[in-house]
Amino acid sequence: MTDLHAIPRSHAGDVLENRVTGERAIVLVGTADSDDGRVVCLLGLRPGGAVVGEHFHHSITERFQVLAGKLGVRIDGLERTLHPGDELTVRPGIVHDWWNAGEEEAQVIVEVNPGRRFELMISTLFGLAGDGLTNDKGMPHLLQMAVIAQEFRDVVEFAHPPRFVQRIVFGLLGPIGQALGYRPWYDRYLRPMAHVELDESLRELAELRSPVAA
Repeated sequence: MTDLHAIPRSHAGDVLENRVTGERAIVLVGTADSDDGRVVCLLGLRPGGAVVGEHFHHSITERFQVLAGKLGVRIDGLERTLHPGDELTVRPGIVHDWWNAGEEEAQVIVEVNPGRRFELMISTLFGLAGDGLTNDKGMPHLLQMAVIAQEFRDVVEFAHPPRFVQRIVFGLLGPIGQALGYRPWYDRYLRPMAHVELDESLRELAELRSPVAA
């Protein structure tokens, strides 16, 4: 299994894609590029696309800025639609969900702080989806999910089922999954799926992003 500290950090121009959830992210600022551990991406979300499920982060702040299309969001149970120019900051502990609320691709700047362990988890989930190892919402099967959830509980927890149920179930199934060979991350998913050179407009977007306040 790969040593966590030996895994390269993300760089501007790295590309990640989840063909199941409809997300395609171009990294504008990677953890290798930022002094404060941020990741900033230009996210393209196809019509019908959505994040894997309603969730919250214990210590991560997320910031969204819509450039094109419509982004539906649910924040602590309240739904709204973000349009081009709208921004939203989601603080740690806030339950949230988001999806493409329009009929064209939504383009959104997404900023995650801190981003290091987040990028490892996302690479894993996107890689599993690309290999057909998730359901149609992008969720891995139970044993694999238990192993991921145990490792990345500090990064994300899902809103459903209730947290105490998840901790009991994943606490029981995580060791079983590990004994059967499932891992929280895999070497084959720890590199970008592609790399592009940022054009002038993308470089300008990256330069405009200021650090998320603590």
